[in-house]
Amino acid sequence: MNITALINALPGACAQGLIWGIMAIGVFITYKVLDIADLTVDGTMCTGGAVCVMLMLNGVNVWLALLCALIAGMLAGFVTGILHTVMGIPAILAGILTQLALYSINLRILGSSNQAISVRKYPLLLSLLHIPQAALITALFIAALIAILYWFFGTELGCSLRATGCNMAMARAQGINTSFTRVLGLMISNGIVALSSALFSQYQGFADINMGRGAIVIGLAAVIIGEVLFGKLFKNFALRLLAVALGAVLYYLVIQAVLWLGLNTDDLKLLTALVVAVFLSVPYLRSKYFRKGARGRA
Repeated sequence: MNITALINALPGACAQGLIWGIMAIGVFITYKVLDIADLTVDGTMCTGGAVCVMLMLNGVNVWLALLCALIAGMLAGFVTGILHTVMGIPAILAGILTQLALYSINLRILGSSNQAISVRKYPLLLSLLHIPQAALITALFIAALIAILYWFFGTELGCSLRATGCNMAMARAQGINTSFTRVLGLMISNGIVALSSALFSQYQGFADINMGRGAIVIGLAAVIIGEVLFGKLFKNFALRLLAVALGAVLYYLVIQAVLWLGLNTDDLKLLTALVVAVFLSVPYLRSKYFRKGARGRA
């Protein structure tokens, strides 16, 4: 095996991991903060890219296209939130319904199953042709996003959102409108996912109808890897968000290493599922066996 090929592939894996790290931060908000399993992201991960690419192809400024992608994702989260809170549909089913509807909407936006955009013709922020620049710009996006979220979740509204996820009954007893905070959390989460999608579509040079398939699993993998590896070190909320982004980078580095070892690309989804299953089981196995063993020796 050529170790040089692996080394040459690592910068690209890091850049892609950073982009997906933004998506994982969005998943973190619903999964860890709100305690909601939101499957909308599989649809939103295409919506943001579709909106961004189509707007840029029609001459819209890249920053405005990113903003529109963010808003489109927030609208998707709003729909899921309304289905869940107003119509009483369980969160996981509400996410599935929105995700299903987004497939048709994304096809309408794209006009076909795939739309390409070239860095040679359009002023893209990220490109596979300039991997170090793409990694740097994405890292700056992550830093700005973490700073904004750290500030927001320190406000009264942000604390209300966190309280809703911790104990909804207690939050409601304190006068918090938990329906509003859940809708808001879903909007923020899917807006961030759509932003990641917009950046990813620029990076790869196209938006595809299937680009969000399995996104929730990758997002969960990043969240779990970050929590398991850095959970004891990163207690601060901002550092926990950073750990999630690092988890996405580590995930893509592992994937790249496994591909280098000769894994069939058709088995990537299976590998992802196994990685998530292993890291999900680590906290349980640690608490059940290792801590009990430590108490027995004491």
